[in-house]
Amino acid sequence: MYAVIKTGGKQYRVAAGEKIKVEQIPADVGSEITLDQVFMVGEGESVKIGTPVVAGASVKATVVSHGRHDKIKIFKMRRRKHYQKHQGHRQNYTELRIEAISA
Repeated sequence: MYAVIKTGGKQYRVAAGEKIKVEQIPADVGSEITLDQVFMVGEGESVKIGTPVVAGASVKATVVSHGRHDKIKIFKMRRRKHYQKHQGHRQNYTELRIEAISA
């Protein structure tokens, strides 16, 4: 069984037992959270598609850890103008383990 969920402005295809990294969620490590924005639930050949969400569907997940992604380097330059700008960015994330999908 799998589902398509929305969290942090992005959509993820998840299945029970998977670990995913999503945008940071303010929850303690080890706590269980419920994701109720489920757009699609599928099992084998049968698929339920919501309009926009599937009524009564939810995904239970456990917070495994919090962390930061690798650094992304941003470099801006204007040729012949003696202008260079260096910048870096590290995005925060929350790692979730998908426990159960209920439709």
